[in-house]
Amino acid sequence: MSHTLSEDAGQCLVVGFQGTESVPDALSTALRTSTVGGAILFSRNITGDWGQLAALNAALDNCRPADGTPVFIAVDQEGGRVRRVKGEGVTAIPAMLRVGETGDRELAAKVGELIATELAALGFNLNFAPVLDIWTNPDNQVIGDRAFGREPNVVADMAGALTVGHYVAGVCPCGKHFPGHGDTTADSHYELPVLPHGPEALARRELIPFQRAIAGGIPMIMTAHILLPAIDAVHPITLSRTGLTGLLREQLGFQGVIVSDDLEMKAVADRYEIEEIVELGLAAGVDVFLICHTEELWKRAHAALVRLGQSEPWARDAIRAAAARVRTLKSRYLPSAVYEVGDLASELGTPAHAALVRELLAG
Repeated sequence: MSHTLSEDAGQCLVVGFQGTESVPDALSTALRTSTVGGAILFSRNITGDWGQLAALNAALDNCRPADGTPVFIAVDQEGGRVRRVKGEGVTAIPAMLRVGETGDRELAAKVGELIATELAALGFNLNFAPVLDIWTNPDNQVIGDRAFGREPNVVADMAGALTVGHYVAGVCPCGKHFPGHGDTTADSHYELPVLPHGPEALARRELIPFQRAIAGGIPMIMTAHILLPAIDAVHPITLSRTGLTGLLREQLGFQGVIVSDDLEMKAVADRYEIEEIVELGLAAGVDVFLICHTEELWKRAHAALVRLGQSEPWARDAIRAAAARVRTLKSRYLPSAVYEVGDLASELGTPAHAALVRELLAG
């Protein structure tokens, strides 16, 4: 079926919101009208009552537009210190560095399936994992033990196995943070990191896990808000056509969905207005813009996309192509049936999951 420019632009947005008990009216309306294509949840949306979280996600999934396209219900559930879903009754997954240290791909796949099984039981359909960064700089605590290891092939092996586990449990994975955040020292939440590597150094190290993930068919990759002067001396990779279209799409052959990291992070938010971010990002090759906190910003971003599409033929084509990639991904990887809350006790924090964690820690 044909879609309007506004609907296509909406598929290019995933947004955060405040609250734990109900979907805000503005977000509900935006999802139903395809002004927004999905939501991301954080600790602020989660009380630790798993019935509450499941009910909230069920309400989000019931906000599908009239054509039935599923909405992204996303979360960052890596394990270790980046776990939005945590507390009594769910399985505590150690940091991915511990997974990498085992060298056991079968175990890593089981860990991925565990994570995704508990997420799916709670109504999530997109997990911003695995981390494909390599922890090459010991002073880098932005990535640190979030990485599977310090060697590119270890990271590629373990991340690939974790990804397979997500497929088994029916949750879409997303590799991050392209082209690699592990050799920086600055935190892009607060400032713009600079990675001083040239193309040859990138190819020998940072790009290997992404190449392997792409060869394995990973459907989504998240960008890093980092500056690589050897690739683009002006714009961070999220906003760089040389970085996304040139390197990720054309050189590495990625045909899936490119999602930005949160556009409210200071690495980009302190340098660009949201309208400029949207225009530069669309021209660079971003398919989905992630705006994790502020309703005013995602409304401005949608309006900016529509204006661009109305005034610039290249932008209309880019929005149409991005929306098509998003809908294709949703049709392939997201459940077609609307989520309904099931027997959470049979899926969360089970003895089998606890035994797997014990095996991981003992390995």
